[in-house]
Amino acid sequence: MESRLSSRAIARTKAVAEPRWSPAGTWLGWLESIDGRSDLVVMPGDGSGPPVVVTAEHALGRVGAYRGGMWCWVDDARLAVATAEGAVAMLGVEGGSGRLVAHAGRAAAPVAWAGGVLFASERDDALDVVEVPAAIFGGGGLDGGGREGGGPTGRRWSTADFAWDPSVTSDGRFVAWHEWDRAAMSWTSSRIVVADRATGGCRGVAGGAGIAVGQPRFSPDGARLAYVSDESGFWNVMVANADGSDARPLIAEPNDHAEPAWGPGQRSFGWSPSSDSIAICRNESGFARLVSVTLDGVATELARGWHHGIDWNARGIVAVRSGAKTPPQITVCDPTTAARRVVARGAPAGIELGAGEPTPVTWVRDGVTVPGLLYPPDELLADGELPPLLVDVHGGPTGQATVAWDGWLRYFTSRGWAVLRPNYRGSTGYGRAYARGLSLTWGVDDVDDVAAGIRAAADHRWCDSSRVAIAGGSAGGLTALLVAAKHPDLVRAVVSSYGVTDLFDLAATTHRFEAHYLDELVGTLPNASEKFRAQSPVTYAAQITVPLLVLQGDDDKVVPPRQAQLLVDAVRAAGGHVDHHVYAGEGHGWSKIETVQDELERTFAFLEEWV
Repeated sequence: MESRLSSRAIARTKAVAEPRWSPAGTWLGWLESIDGRSDLVVMPGDGSGPPVVVTAEHALGRVGAYRGGMWCWVDDARLAVATAEGAVAMLGVEGGSGRLVAHAGRAAAPVAWAGGVLFASERDDALDVVEVPAAIFGGGGLDGGGREGGGPTGRRWSTADFAWDPSVTSDGRFVAWHEWDRAAMSWTSSRIVVADRATGGCRGVAGGAGIAVGQPRFSPDGARLAYVSDESGFWNVMVANADGSDARPLIAEPNDHAEPAWGPGQRSFGWSPSSDSIAICRNESGFARLVSVTLDGVATELARGWHHGIDWNARGIVAVRSGAKTPPQITVCDPTTAARRVVARGAPAGIELGAGEPTPVTWVRDGVTVPGLLYPPDELLADGELPPLLVDVHGGPTGQATVAWDGWLRYFTSRGWAVLRPNYRGSTGYGRAYARGLSLTWGVDDVDDVAAGIRAAADHRWCDSSRVAIAGGSAGGLTALLVAAKHPDLVRAVVSSYGVTDLFDLAATTHRFEAHYLDELVGTLPNASEKFRAQSPVTYAAQITVPLLVLQGDDDKVVPPRQAQLLVDAVRAAGGHVDHHVYAGEGHGWSKIETVQDELERTFAFLEEWV
């Protein structure tokens, strides 16, 4: 492979996700996504046969703007998938299917028991947990039914503004889910609720004001409930009785065991088949590790790297493993020996050649230590020569730059760039207090933290300080644009991909899930009107004097295309230089092969010209 990683290799890499064992381990299934389509493939659990696509007739869907939780096993012969049409389709591993329409909404995060299937059902005005009896899948469909009644053959469990990730015991007695109300987000104040069919009772068992919880999951024997909670200051796995009583930490430690729930279906931990241990993915300041922990709190470290979509049965712990030098791959880990085998990978062989681990770095601003990850260019430089620096600002802003595989980042490090990924205050992965450090100051503290990181890069000679560019997507675009506007001496170019530019317009047009996100980050209107103006990049259009590249999808419901156009028009009116490109059919992020390839090449050409 040539030393420069090609845009074609990155664009044609399949994403792999959501690996799941069938109940008896006869089959192993997972998702493969490329060019805007996701399919479910299955193979024999013992590896004796090749993977086979079972969703040829059903393109898979998503709930909201964020993909996740698209399928589950029903038994060893059947599985349920959330389709692009908003349905839950029952498929046979060896053919045959039936369909139910998910209450005229969009289905996600299905989970099955002998009596039926539960799933999240989203409409423009609701996100509910719905249950439909197993008999429905024998034929025909569910016509719909309103939010209040749930339809004649379905049951709506939650009465909250948002609810997803249902779980059910194998006997169907207990049902649990994750819910929250406006104006909270799932990662600020949310609840785990447990319903008991035997008594008819339903109560919140964890979470509440100022506490974030998630991922309720019953043990295989039905005796216990596990979930994550940040009540201790970190998202740790908690274990309780099946009714939610007597909860305690699985292992109390200053490390997160989960990431913010931007969508349904996150599986950062998994029960052992014997119900006496749990496998967790431990966040170690952006690095990660797979760890098994007994219910007595005895931990065994099994593997380095990020492990997503964890599922555990007698054949081993399956997950999507990735790292700075490891493209995402489906792996099975033996919990006794820690031996690991690769089941599937979507990246072409050799794409990881030349990749290096980042160096954790820190700098201090206003007494707060800000962490970051510094990636060196692939090629060694001559003595005294310093590389150009690309500052990659993560989105969210409730997110984190982690040491997981990133083809975009690799494209630039393979071309001689160093990349700095700041975890400004407000980032997750460093505990609840740090994650909430951006409350009411988005567009201020994140901007100054990143600017301080660029100055640290110059002071420590991590880069050639005369050749620095900054890039960000979504919320990261807002931060990158404000750095360019308020600290023009630090950067020579800025790239904004589907970036936030006008907070007033965003509050009025974004999708329901994030409709009140700005209440926490900036303030509530109309009282916070001055802050909305002062923390919007479009306000400073005349101060963005460095060249600007703006990339946008025309079908973005999270940050609508008008956001990009408002900024482009304002910067051009002030005499600034803007390259603006809109990708047809793309939403909040890129999915098409041609878009990914064009974005990489277009961005590189822009940076080569101006930096």
